[in-house]
Amino acid sequence: MLLAFDVGNTNIVCGIYDGKELIKHWRLTTNVLQTADGYAGVIGTLFHLNGIDFSDIEDVIISTVVPPIIPILESLSKRYFHVTPILVGPGIKTGLNILYDNPRELGADRIVNAVAAIAEYNCPLIVIDMGTATTFCVIDEKGNYLGGAVAPGIGISMEALFQRASKLPRIELLKTKSVICKNTVSAMQAGIYYGFVGQIDEIVKRIKAEMKREDIKVIATGGLAALLSKESKTIDVVDAMLTLKGLLILYEKNKNEKR
Repeated sequence: MLLAFDVGNTNIVCGIYDGKELIKHWRLTTNVLQTADGYAGVIGTLFHLNGIDFSDIEDVIISTVVPPIIPILESLSKRYFHVTPILVGPGIKTGLNILYDNPRELGADRIVNAVAAIAEYNCPLIVIDMGTATTFCVIDEKGNYLGGAVAPGIGISMEALFQRASKLPRIELLKTKSVICKNTVSAMQAGIYYGFVGQIDEIVKRIKAEMKREDIKVIATGGLAALLSKESKTIDVVDAMLTLKGLLILYEKNKNEKR
């Protein structure tokens, strides 16, 4: 079995592959103060509840945008699974032609998403990942990674509103029935929800205009993709497991390099 880690600034999504089948996946809190033993305790509990043993894990692959967590998960992999993990980063085989000014600047999560999207869907593509940041990745009809845009994510925007405006409460993000709201919580929910839907649709519209084509499929992933796609006029497909799919593809491309 393969254990895949997709580590974001807020959450870690980890998945278990048995061959090419994703059999289990979980979402954990990203905590750079947690130790390898601490993560082993959390993961061990999840494994136990699902009938999986540490000895079942034959390999590990890690994608992260949080550099301090790399030694923690490497230690976890070596100590508890007895493997050296594959790390998505410079030197890994991706098959992706990245037309960035400096390809090393491109986040591992955006690379993994692009690899998965190209494998799953017909190019050209726009891939939107709604995490701590909202990222937009543009892939042309030849499968080249052209670039994209990065915006503040919904979670940190909501938290900033709570932290910086003394009378505004911390809220849960929900789709409201109306934009003209009659209480503070609903007004905040409406502003954030429809504001981010508008941001997504406007950026996608401008990308399509720059590409001079309207037939670009838009794929959304990330924790809030399903909620925002209900109102978006531009999102075509929600693929919650896109990053984990990309990690399996990259593992298959690179597993023989370890031997």
